[in-house]
Amino acid sequence: MDARRTADEVVSRIATAIGEPARTRMLLCLVDGLARTSTELAVIGEVSPPTASVHLNRLKAENLVRVQAQGRLRYYSLAGPSVARALERLSVLAGRSRTDFVPKTPDRLRAARVCYDHVAGAVAVSLHDRFLTLRWIQRSRLESGSAYELTLAGSNALRALGVDIEATRALRRRFAYGCLDWSERRPHIAGALGAGLLKLLLKRRWITRDLDGRALSVTALGRREMQNRFGLEI
Repeated sequence: MDARRTADEVVSRIATAIGEPARTRMLLCLVDGLARTSTELAVIGEVSPPTASVHLNRLKAENLVRVQAQGRLRYYSLAGPSVARALERLSVLAGRSRTDFVPKTPDRLRAARVCYDHVAGAVAVSLHDRFLTLRWIQRSRLESGSAYELTLAGSNALRALGVDIEATRALRRRFAYGCLDWSERRPHIAGALGAGLLKLLLKRRWITRDLDGRALSVTALGRREMQNRFGLEI
């Protein structure tokens, strides 16, 4: 088959997938880089949940979205920056501005909370992003998906703070991976490393845990130390 014709057919399929109004609305709301459930996308697409699932399967088949399971929920996000760029350019042609995602999570839980055995919320997402910027963590070369590995700089820095890296690696569980944060819709650090970070932050009194719930509070000491050690303003 003519390679040019094959390419044309692929472009046509993608254009058709994007061009259906409900799917267009779903895709455009994902341009902010945040993930959403099929239920949320059904509301955005103005269709029923079963119809949304059909649309999302079509978008996934055309490599426009990807799905990540998080417990009993499935979160959808754009398949990559190239999809976002294409949608942004189409939006420019259409003269459309997109609506920012506004989380409905209570402020106390959105700021910082416990997610099973690791830190979640805006603070945790900021730590994740800062560790990437500092090159303390990087995408794993041995595992696919959301797995991370510590760099030498990261190992030295966290060991100096009091994290027992060797003991953490020896635990019979995933070492580190990106856990999609349900309020921020971006990843925070989970796994053995995430649990070790929570223990460290509590031990150093950088954060305190509420007795009556999942909420965590960053202390004045914690704000100062995270600024000094990570260059992170909380």
